Amino acid sequence: MPLTDREALGNWGERRAEKYLKKKGMKILTRNYKCKTGELDLVMVDTDGTVVFVEVKARASSDFAEAEDAINLPKKTKLSRTAQYFLKTQKIENRPCRFDVVTITFDESGKETIKHYQSAFVP
Repeated sequence: MPLTDREALGNWGERRAEKYLKKKGMKILTRNYKCKTGELDLVMVDTDGTVVFVEVKARASSDFAEAEDAINLPKKTKLSRTAQYFLKTQKIENRPCRFDVVTITFDESGKETIKHYQSAFVP
């Protein structure tokens, strides 16, 4: 897996995060949902029926900034708008929703560390 190719790293990270979350009992609704308001990396359903919008951040290392630092206010606003659009167009109503963040970073030896932040932010 090329750690220098950002797009490949991002795609790999999304697949890895999905696999990790499925092991926790979550089910995938869609991946890489794109619309006029933005993009959602993963949309999943938790074991209690909650619709979970998952932002995935994969980094070759945490030397410069932690992956979770990339989720700033403008990004949260955009994710919230896109999630609302998704729910409306998919006719999903009266379901609890939350925003999670999954970060994947690598240490010097190439060992991955996955962190799952449930309810990472409230829009």
